[in-house]
Amino acid sequence: MLARTIAAIPASAISSIFDQATALREGGRDLVDFSIGEPDFDTPAHICEAGAQAIADGITRYTSTDGTAALKDAIARKFLRDNGLKFSRAEIVVGAGAKPLLATAVQAVINPGEEAILTSPAWTSHLGMLQLAGARPVLLETNLEGNFKLTASALEAAITPATRLLILCSPSNPTGAVYSAEQLQALAEVLRRHPQVLVISDDLYEHIVFDGREFATLAAVAPDLSKRVLTVNGVSKAYAMTGWRIGFGGGPKWWTDGIRLIFSQNNGGPCSISQIAATAALDGPREFLADWRDIYRRRRDLAVAGINNIDGLRARAPEGAFYIMPDCGGLIGKCRPDGQIIESSTDLAAWFLDAGVVVVPGAGFSCDPYFRLSIALSEAEIKRGLQRMAAACDILK
Repeated sequence: MLARTIAAIPASAISSIFDQATALREGGRDLVDFSIGEPDFDTPAHICEAGAQAIADGITRYTSTDGTAALKDAIARKFLRDNGLKFSRAEIVVGAGAKPLLATAVQAVINPGEEAILTSPAWTSHLGMLQLAGARPVLLETNLEGNFKLTASALEAAITPATRLLILCSPSNPTGAVYSAEQLQALAEVLRRHPQVLVISDDLYEHIVFDGREFATLAAVAPDLSKRVLTVNGVSKAYAMTGWRIGFGGGPKWWTDGIRLIFSQNNGGPCSISQIAATAALDGPREFLADWRDIYRRRRDLAVAGINNIDGLRARAPEGAFYIMPDCGGLIGKCRPDGQIIESSTDLAAWFLDAGVVVVPGAGFSCDPYFRLSIALSEAEIKRGLQRMAAACDILK
């Protein structure tokens, strides 16, 4: 029998949709898959070459459980260059992907029953990590009209003596919301009044911001809070290195020491080859980042225009990342040709799947009536998917 904590936690909605779509494709179905947030670009050649050279050089053995000194130094250079944050090696940890690092960071500071604040729509795994740690998630609802952003007043109202942690994700998965330096300052002013509240800043989509916006992160905007902020990033999204599995974090030594302690018992450290490649990524050429950002922007504009041309759907252009979170409230209550009523985004996602389009329903992100689609696929595929969605919506009564 599973532990009670595990038995009470649902599987990731994204993983479930992915598995369902994979089974359909294996059965011969033609699908346009908007569900997975994975860049469709190839890992840049100089990064692959560094990994291949590491294999040729025999760098295939264990490393420290929290990363090599060489990669930590590259991460320190990245934080200083890109964010104005200065970290020593002892203040940096490396994980086999940002996702397990985030989960371990939560586990290191949360006691069962303590509260953790995050916004809704919420990335399904942020919520799952809290539940696995025995925390009590406090979901603060945001919406399309407010650009899916947490306000200072909402944060102030949500904090109680039991509040231990705030998770901020900017640019956001799943909404694409980007917090400006001024907006982070407003949140920081609230946090100053509540010194027991720690913050995890999930910055994975840092390099994917649109329309001339400047990326900002809390520890840089409010350096007086830096001793209770863990800034987490990685190479998966920016450098198209999802399969290489390298995430990293910088923060106060007491927190990174706790993460290292857990790592010492539950993992053998990140892949040695991937760490060489990640070092090459962080220290190497970066001109392609702007080119990729322009491609994502064009895809965003194409998808948002197409969504807003479908009766019953509405969307705003996300400020960053490669996700769109359309409001599908205009389709709730409509009837499929087979007589089934669309009662939720989950029902709509099932209807889209019948039409050959894969999206993630809002229930997976603790919100409704919304769904998430990823624009990390070609413009031709985006057009094809939008055509199928429009046709599926047109025959609803």
